[in-house]
Amino acid sequence: MYLYNITLQRASGITHAVHGNFSGTKQQEIAVARGKIIELLRPDPNTGKVYTLLTCEAFGIVRSFMPFRLTGSSKDYLIVGSDSGRVVVLEYIPSKNIFEKVQQETFGKSGCRRIVPGQYLAVNPKGRAFMIGAVEKQKLVYIMNRDSQARLTISSPLEAHKSNTLVYHMVGVDVGFDNPLFACIEMDYEDADQDSTGEAARGANQLLTYYELDLGLNHVVRKYSEPLEEHANFLIAVPGGNEGPSGILICSENYITYKNFGDQPDIRCPIPQRKNDLDDPDRGILFVCSASHKTKNLFFFLAQTEQGDIFKINLEVDDDMVTEIKLKYFDTVPVATAMCVLKTGFLFVASEFGNHCLYQISHLGDDDDEPEFSSAMPLEEGDTFYFSPRPLKNLIEVDVLENLSPIMNCHIADFANEDTPQLACLCGRGPGSTFRLLRHGLEVSEMAKSDLPGNPNAVWTVKRNSEEEYDAYIIVSFVNATLVLSIGETVEEVTDSGFLGTTPTLICSQLGDDALVQVYPDGIRHIRADKRVNVWRAPGKKTITKCAVNRRQVVIALTGGELVYFEMDMTGQLNEYTERKEMPADVICMALGRIPANEQRSRFLAVGLADNTVRILSLDPSDCLAPLTMQGIPSTPESLCIVEMGTNEPFPSTDDGESETKPSGGIIYLNIGLINGVLLRVILDPVTGELSDTRTRYLGTRPVKLFRISMQGGEAVLSVSSRSWLSYAYQNRFHLIPLSYEALEYASGFSSEQCPEGIVAICNNSLRIMALEKLGAVFNQISYPLQYTPRKSVFHPDSNIAYIIETDHNSYTDDVKNTHKRQMAERMIASAHDGSAEDMAAAKDSAASLLTESLPEATFGAPKAGQGMWASLLRCLKPLDGTTCQIIRFPQNEAAHALAFVKFNNHPAEQFLVVALVKDLILNPRSCSGGCLRTYRIWDNGERLEFLHETPVDDFPAALCAFQGRLLVGVGNRLRIYDLGKKKLLKKCENKHIPTLINGIYSVGSRIVVTDVQESVHWVRYRPRSDSQLVIFADDTNPRWITHLAVLDASTVAVSDKFGNVVILRLPPNVIDDIEDDPSGNRALWDRGFLGGASQKCEVLCHFYVGEIVTTLQKATLIPGGSEGIVYSTLSGGIGMLVPFASRDAYDFFQHLELHMRAEGLSLVGREHVHYRSQHYPVRNVIDGDLCEIFNSLDGNKQRSIAEEMDKTPSDIAKRLEDIRTRFAF
Repeated sequence: MYLYNITLQRASGITHAVHGNFSGTKQQEIAVARGKIIELLRPDPNTGKVYTLLTCEAFGIVRSFMPFRLTGSSKDYLIVGSDSGRVVVLEYIPSKNIFEKVQQETFGKSGCRRIVPGQYLAVNPKGRAFMIGAVEKQKLVYIMNRDSQARLTISSPLEAHKSNTLVYHMVGVDVGFDNPLFACIEMDYEDADQDSTGEAARGANQLLTYYELDLGLNHVVRKYSEPLEEHANFLIAVPGGNEGPSGILICSENYITYKNFGDQPDIRCPIPQRKNDLDDPDRGILFVCSASHKTKNLFFFLAQTEQGDIFKINLEVDDDMVTEIKLKYFDTVPVATAMCVLKTGFLFVASEFGNHCLYQISHLGDDDDEPEFSSAMPLEEGDTFYFSPRPLKNLIEVDVLENLSPIMNCHIADFANEDTPQLACLCGRGPGSTFRLLRHGLEVSEMAKSDLPGNPNAVWTVKRNSEEEYDAYIIVSFVNATLVLSIGETVEEVTDSGFLGTTPTLICSQLGDDALVQVYPDGIRHIRADKRVNVWRAPGKKTITKCAVNRRQVVIALTGGELVYFEMDMTGQLNEYTERKEMPADVICMALGRIPANEQRSRFLAVGLADNTVRILSLDPSDCLAPLTMQGIPSTPESLCIVEMGTNEPFPSTDDGESETKPSGGIIYLNIGLINGVLLRVILDPVTGELSDTRTRYLGTRPVKLFRISMQGGEAVLSVSSRSWLSYAYQNRFHLIPLSYEALEYASGFSSEQCPEGIVAICNNSLRIMALEKLGAVFNQISYPLQYTPRKSVFHPDSNIAYIIETDHNSYTDDVKNTHKRQMAERMIASAHDGSAEDMAAAKDSAASLLTESLPEATFGAPKAGQGMWASLLRCLKPLDGTTCQIIRFPQNEAAHALAFVKFNNHPAEQFLVVALVKDLILNPRSCSGGCLRTYRIWDNGERLEFLHETPVDDFPAALCAFQGRLLVGVGNRLRIYDLGKKKLLKKCENKHIPTLINGIYSVGSRIVVTDVQESVHWVRYRPRSDSQLVIFADDTNPRWITHLAVLDASTVAVSDKFGNVVILRLPPNVIDDIEDDPSGNRALWDRGFLGGASQKCEVLCHFYVGEIVTTLQKATLIPGGSEGIVYSTLSGGIGMLVPFASRDAYDFFQHLELHMRAEGLSLVGREHVHYRSQHYPVRNVIDGDLCEIFNSLDGNKQRSIAEEMDKTPSDIAKRLEDIRTRFAF
């Protein structure tokens, strides 16, 4: 078996986010790391939308990165620490839209190791050096400088190692232009390591250590070290030099402390906590991330607690000495991994789980009535300040980046009967969890909808003159009339536009700089800027049947197939050329391309004829309308469109609000829409007019109409069939994706102040104005909220209703939460009994507000109940509209971890749902007081569950599966079969030989596949005839920490483990699974050998390291008529597919391409590709499609070089890459 890995959606969870001027302009960008992906985002300061400039596969795990700016420079570099054993400095090149490796230094082994640097990065604020550190022992300092050509240089590493020392965080201290200084939170474990009693470990303190780089001696010294009072988790550097007092803020449990050298005393302030919080009272509070903002006159910090509350931190400075720390509650947003404050007044929040958000800072919170907490306020030791959380006041949400991370479960099926399957994903954690239905398609924002009189058949937009930025008119054609609408604050009908309103319009366009042209069946109207109208009438009884126009050229086809060509001269006059061309068949469609820059005309005319051919004619004055080339097509053409793609990459805006474009030598494509619903895309040679490299795609059941529109400064094609599709180039890749919208009938580009790049379309006798904002997205999502972390789901086979178990650790059920609230309210009132009447009234008001307050837990978080506290429920949900049919809540500390849909043999007409719950589960070390199996009868086609009975079990029931009319249950490490009884499930047999804990059971025919939490896969055969035995007849040779399994056939399974590997395992062809052949079991016993376990072992067919933890695997088909593949989803929000090769030749071709691409060394972090994909086991029989598809982004010379070595052309390779993707997916 040979497989090809395709990424359908890249990971959406963000692990790191920093901001800087990476493009060298004044505008700031945000660089984010998504595990193995580096991405550059640009927030548009005018609209507040976040655009993706660049997404790069790093082929390595990004562990840390920081922006770095040389002294006196205006451009930031990006320093990346990874699992490559190297540190890399990247520079963003805007003209090429790529990250370029400027420096790469090797210092250690590859992999995420505890003593190899890469986990921590600290940068000197003045841009002279940086420190890269490991979790333990090793720290290296590099000096950065320029050479004579102003190129970045890097020194040899300077060591700052210390044995037996753990590092928690490090930061570059701002000391102006003094010797660079770095601060680290460390812990020395040498004494604890040697003390067997554990006393030294319990008494170990963290140390704050300063490392100084002596630039004169080129040496790093351990300058100073002091123990910390509280356990600290991270440091914040305070601006120094001329901009602040320097020093650091130490964020620790319950406190934030300011420290600096010299006479500066430590300033310590408690971290405020929420009033009336239901959290465990012994639980402290931590800051988890921060952002700083610095201008010439002021600086402040925003720090977020683990509950999501953001505090604004100010330092009172007197004569360069900090006298006071002031904290003020700012707002509450979901807990973030990183925050960035931009100079344009935006706050970017990269959420830990759930959607990422861009907020506008509307107020700095200085003048409101929110209480301010200060280190100068007198407090007893151990006391703290309290505040009341509230909805957003200082922040306004302006944009959302959708994030699937973490995908806990994914199921693929056609829930909506749309032919194309949808993906039902369980995402998120805690109260921010969601059920998301993903459809392949681009999200459409409907800006306006207006019903039209009659039956419109076409629509166009035009500008009055070329100086105008936006369109002036919308022209709508009817069967016997034309309607002209003006575009402004409102859309109104216009009567003096110069257009003929009593006839249908075939096409209209802007002509020249300030004229318009209208083509209608009887002639052509040339409307000048001063409203003068020139009319050309069709000769005799002929009428115009088809036409094509651009800014200077008009071509019409008369009845009988005669072509007439017009071109505008320098005076603005539209002149008819004397040459006419009789075509050999009826003209069905025509197309002209846009006029290239610095040229007079478009050189080619494409004509589609009824004889199933497309012909290219020359428009050069020397051989006007002369045929150049012809291509036969499989069906009658319906529509043609010539576009140039790849010329402009998306650069939304610069400081002055203008749009940037990036020239990259675009390719001219002729798009041919056929009457049978097929789209052909052919390359049109700009010199000879030759047609080559035909690509085919089936779009729908209706004839395909094509419309050229603008998208992010470049040309795109909207293809309208039974479904609408958009073809566009984005980030060096061609995309063809359906629109998640009703089927359109006719469309045109639309540009207005509110919608600069939109679409105006006719749909069901109405005019629609739409915008496409999420270019590059693969899926359109519908999201429905859940209460707890979703664990698993099953779907009703008839109604597709989803049964979801939601379970949260460290959480209260609603009943317990309400009980705690009532008890807290009673204590409030009781404490005020001895006070005055005013105190009593205030206590009653506080108690009432506590009982009635309802801040959304999705934003503000749920109270933390403590270790060993579980809340759980079972939800019945309709996936299409998100309606919850029924919720069954389980008691506190009963946690659902598995469910199964079962039809029992003794009740064949009924359907049952069995849910496995564990009671009082402690995770580490794992223990529980038992468990139970709750059985529910399903009614009303799945919408209602009726509780039948509960069956107690003595261990953790972590897996369930229906099997031959019975139920397989994994109870701890025991595999059991149960049947349905009247009062409980009845145990029929048991196997006790699974090593650790059963976490998955799957059945295929008479075989059972059992996954162990750390001992891979076990194949089991049920022996019902004599003594009802479950016998293990095969297992794996390697331990694997299995997360999910998909059955491919009776002998083959795909498994994923918690380290990010996907493995295909197959039983050998001579495997014996019939226990009757060895009834005594002696043969199996003697065949076990030195490995132990089963006598027969699985074979590894394929092995591949994905780079993210794979949570689900499913064999599925993603497109109508497509082939099956293995679809996987990851904890980071990624979705991919492993697809089989159709032949050995195809595998050999892609294997050679992969070898050539590996030789290019494309990893941004310096990781060897073959080592990366072989992180834990050698990669085997799987081709990395992500690497192969980078071929399309390579420089043309490199593409030709690789293609020549493979005896192919670049277009052959590109076509093979596109074909294998479109055969299985999108």
